[in-house]
Amino acid sequence: MIVCPNCNHQNPDGANQCEACYTPLPVTASCPNCGAAVQTDAAFCGQCGFNLRPGSYVPEIEPTVVTPPSVGPTVVSPLAPDVMRPEPLVQPEPLVTANLMPNLEKTPIGLSAVPDSPPPPAVPVTTESVAPGGNTFPPAAGLPAAGAAKTQLQQQSAQLMHVQTNTPVELPNNLSVIHIGKPNDLVPPDVDVSGFANSEIVSRVHANLRVEGDAYYLEDVGSSNGTYVNNTPLPKGNRHRLRPGDRISLGKGDLVTFLFLLS
Repeated sequence: MIVCPNCNHQNPDGANQCEACYTPLPVTASCPNCGAAVQTDAAFCGQCGFNLRPGSYVPEIEPTVVTPPSVGPTVVSPLAPDVMRPEPLVQPEPLVTANLMPNLEKTPIGLSAVPDSPPPPAVPVTTESVAPGGNTFPPAAGLPAAGAAKTQLQQQSAQLMHVQTNTPVELPNNLSVIHIGKPNDLVPPDVDVSGFANSEIVSRVHANLRVEGDAYYLEDVGSSNGTYVNNTPLPKGNRHRLRPGDRISLGKGDLVTFLFLLS
């Protein structure tokens, strides 16, 4: 992947402009040491730190061994004075614990704590309503029980609006690659444009729409007359992230044109 220096978008290998902001991408090469992708004007490899400048040499640093100083035997002087022994500590008086625990009562074994009163029993919680007279009523009809509600995600749908005839073409939601072209023996098209006027300028395998999450990317797959986005030619090998309202022309002359729409 090639990271755009302007918006940090990750582009596929081989792209020469950013598919998000259309900024020209830097040319990359391979590190001769580890093979990682680096820019051609880089001085060091970002993966292994290899020096990429020709003719440079990085000297190796030998580790320095530190030898600890020799320690001789310990000599005890016979003239050292005797150490004075400390006087014995005063024994503390015992504490009186009588009448300090009024909640304890004597038993044949010893002292035991007086047990506290047991907590009241828990009352089960139900979804029924209790009337003042003691009658119970079931939950209201039509209301879901607590925790039963589920959030349903709305899936967006995309379509191509044919500009010349104002005809909508729905895009399939279950495909990750949508083929645009005319019927052929190699790759059957998911979007068949053979029924529109001037379709002879459209190749049988013309362009692809790639779906990644909620994003749609348009790429030319080697058509004869090219693919244009907002009147700008789309180079082969690059892909363009479509936004609502983008104008897609299959071939030159703006004769077979679609608008990309989201709903």
